[in-house]
Amino acid sequence: MIDDDPSTSKTATGAAPTDASDKSDASNESPESLRRVAVASFIGTAIEFYDFYVYGTAAALVLNDAFFPNLSPVNGTLAAFSTYAVAFAARPIGSLVFGHFGDRVGRKSVLVASLLLMGLSTALVGLLPGYGTWGIWAPLLLVLLRFLQGVGLGGEWGGAALLAVEHAPRGRRGMFAAFPQLGPSVGFFAATGIFWLLSSVLDDEAFRSWGWRVPFLLSFLLVAVGLFVRLKISETPVFARVMAAQEASKAPALEVFKRHPRELLLGAGGMVVAYGLFYTATTYCLAYGTNTLGVPRNTMLGLSMVACVFLAAGTWFAATRSDAGGRRRLVLAGSGLAVVWGLVLFPLMDTERPVLIAIALGGALFCMGVVYGPMGAYLPELFGARVRYSGASFAYNLGGVAGGAVAPLVATRLQGAFGSGAVGWYVSAMAVVSLLCVLALPETRERSLG
Repeated sequence: MIDDDPSTSKTATGAAPTDASDKSDASNESPESLRRVAVASFIGTAIEFYDFYVYGTAAALVLNDAFFPNLSPVNGTLAAFSTYAVAFAARPIGSLVFGHFGDRVGRKSVLVASLLLMGLSTALVGLLPGYGTWGIWAPLLLVLLRFLQGVGLGGEWGGAALLAVEHAPRGRRGMFAAFPQLGPSVGFFAATGIFWLLSSVLDDEAFRSWGWRVPFLLSFLLVAVGLFVRLKISETPVFARVMAAQEASKAPALEVFKRHPRELLLGAGGMVVAYGLFYTATTYCLAYGTNTLGVPRNTMLGLSMVACVFLAAGTWFAATRSDAGGRRRLVLAGSGLAVVWGLVLFPLMDTERPVLIAIALGGALFCMGVVYGPMGAYLPELFGARVRYSGASFAYNLGGVAGGAVAPLVATRLQGAFGSGAVGWYVSAMAVVSLLCVLALPETRERSLG
């Protein structure tokens, strides 16, 4: 019997027991099957985060002109970032909806549904006429599609992380969780790379007229690839045991709120710095570099791609090391480093020298990777098997609202009112919040998944 009730669990948090001798979650699958799971979790998150980041890049570069042409440049940028933030508000909703069915029906089927919703919503943005053609309906439909993007992504991460972690052999969860955690790095690199390529081969008029739509339309192809890969994987053995024992939660979200509020809120707080670093160093800094500093668009896109390599390196390094050194220690290290880096980020940016801008962005994303990498295993390990999809997903996406949705908006306002230095202090403050939250959480790497 799997016991998720904190009143009967021997752990302080009411999640899965921490007896290192318990091998109930160890995987007996073949190496080929495990490789297939790792590839499926990686490809799915890479495609979904590509879809998500395509919008962020477009919001920084062209959406203000295409959908808000009657506003001033600053207000147009704020309006574009506001539609960008809509998806973050939708992500917790998606995590609850998909989390409910993921904990009731299974991880695999929910991941297929989230991929479809996210991919089709993204592709339709590429077909949406601008303000000059449809008037006010254009930005309204843009907001609706962005909302649906958020709902889809809200269900994606938790399912992909659980797919990897619940298939992984005991003692290698961190390494397997590294694969879905690399998805954002690859997705962002691909999204930025396509925009860089289009910006290089098209003149400015063609790019702003139709070129920016191409990355969105590519989502049709990517969804087909993702579905092909995901339909070939099996349900996780951990959830299969829950279903065999007829122990699926009837209301997983309510159970999480009732029995695991501490893990939920502190886990979300631990994610704040990862989101804040990423969307400040990418979406906001792309707009800041091109619009305020006057750095050429292609140069900023190229530097963002270089910085993304640092994100991947930090993610892989921390995720794989967390199996030996513990998740909590590495997340704390990354948060502490981010406190310092927030204070040097914009002094380096403001030099307008490409090498120093690359160091600024690369350092920020490396800090983010050190925090983000272990979270692929850390958040799922905080919750019991019967509510793990709902709990991990909601914590992850709630942190996104606090750290990602508002970061470009707050940064734009702070820079306008107090200068770029204030934005750096804001980044450091988010890092302190995450540091304190993770300090209040336990280590989890020895826990049984149930």
